[in-house]
Amino acid sequence: MAATGSWLSHTIDVSGDTLSLAPRSTYQSRLLWLDLARGVALLGMVVFHFARDLEMFGLVTSGTTMTGGWAAFARLVAGSFLFLSGVSFDLAHRGGFRTRPWARRFVIICGAAGLVTVATLAVFPTRFIYFGILHAIAAASLIGVIFLYFPAMAALFTGIAILAMDNFLAPGILESQWLVWTGLSAAARPSLDFIPLVPWLAPFLFGMALAPLLPQEAPRSSWPTKPCVRIAAWPGQHSLLVYLLHQPLLLGVIWVFAQILR
Repeated sequence: MAATGSWLSHTIDVSGDTLSLAPRSTYQSRLLWLDLARGVALLGMVVFHFARDLEMFGLVTSGTTMTGGWAAFARLVAGSFLFLSGVSFDLAHRGGFRTRPWARRFVIICGAAGLVTVATLAVFPTRFIYFGILHAIAAASLIGVIFLYFPAMAALFTGIAILAMDNFLAPGILESQWLVWTGLSAAARPSLDFIPLVPWLAPFLFGMALAPLLPQEAPRSSWPTKPCVRIAAWPGQHSLLVYLLHQPLLLGVIWVFAQILR
């Protein structure tokens, strides 16, 4: 893919998970719209998990978040994370594949995914997260390297093919537990968060395909320096931290509230 200038490779968030390569002094050279968009996705995640946690504690009707509008909302939030991660991934490597930053980010995301698996296994052994959103982002980032060497249309058509596979192939055509992550295995066990690559690789690839059409320049007006904008952009600049900490905080607050109601 064509280069867009060396400044972009060194200042843009490379992950979709806020593992930014840029020092804080380069705040204005970040893509603020991307930080803000990621912040909106995080807000949606917190809202959904708050409702799910209320359900887990019996404060709302069981099954509320698994059907209807809540189920659609959950898919929208997950898809937005993967789409924005694909956008960030493509923009970060627009000047050529950057091996060391990619490897650093990949290791951190894999470590965070492993931490989520271990923590949920300890607390929810029958529904622990074995392939959740972080696992999916890590796998998509590995697969996404291939698409850096092809035109954007390759990612677009592959994403469409994945959606077609999910909709038209019979589910469960594979039987192995080891292939659950593909989304085509009948051996999937219950999990608090299950994001298999079929169909969830598709929004990541759509993000890569559409990234060249999105704004890629640092903002030139004074509005990004305003305190309200900095505050609004902060979650999107630290989304991995927010992701890892929000559930323990929500569960703690709801547990205290539930004890008070008893």
